[in-house]
Amino acid sequence: MELDLSGIDIRISDDINTWEEVNLLYNAALKQITTKIEILNEEFQEVHRYNPIEHIKARAKSPESIVKKLKKNGYESTIENMVRYVNDIAGIRIICSFTSDIYRIAEMISNQKDIRVLRVKDYIMNPKKSGYRSYHMIVSLPVYLSDRIVNVKVEIQIRTVAMDFWASLEHKIQYKFEGEAPARINAELLECATMVSNLDEKMLRLNEEILLMEK
Repeated sequence: MELDLSGIDIRISDDINTWEEVNLLYNAALKQITTKIEILNEEFQEVHRYNPIEHIKARAKSPESIVKKLKKNGYESTIENMVRYVNDIAGIRIICSFTSDIYRIAEMISNQKDIRVLRVKDYIMNPKKSGYRSYHMIVSLPVYLSDRIVNVKVEIQIRTVAMDFWASLEHKIQYKFEGEAPARINAELLECATMVSNLDEKMLRLNEEILLMEK
């Protein structure tokens, strides 16, 4: 999809000059980090006979979504501002079975020598008012081009299957109501979020009990 930059004052950044470069670099970063995570999951299976990751979703933010986010936060729609202020142009969502897996995966990613963790938001220990739970990381990793190395930001979201189900449903509802869902619906979503959290806790305890029995 092409970004219409007609009439937009494009301020050239030091590393990324055009939308084509934005597209190239962030898609390359997605490929690199997806491969890294898949390798870590395969290694974990080999060593521990257990896969902490159920599946991985990768996506690059659309040009329209990038421009909309910049405008929402009061920034001009320039390439420089895209790179500087939009942290989730490239996004990876990692879905796992248990809450304990979330922190294990986050630690494995943090220990990668060429990945730098820029920011962490733990919405599991500190859920949003809506009830949203997930573990977010903003990281940067080097993308190697023919003439230079560019550090590219990627947002990583790590959550359980149950958390992902709730978040997907909540997003659809809020989209339908354009972010202004009735109070009753928001209250029921919050109640469902509590149920999801309780389910995750029960499943984790059950899994730990089974592991002890196997030992």
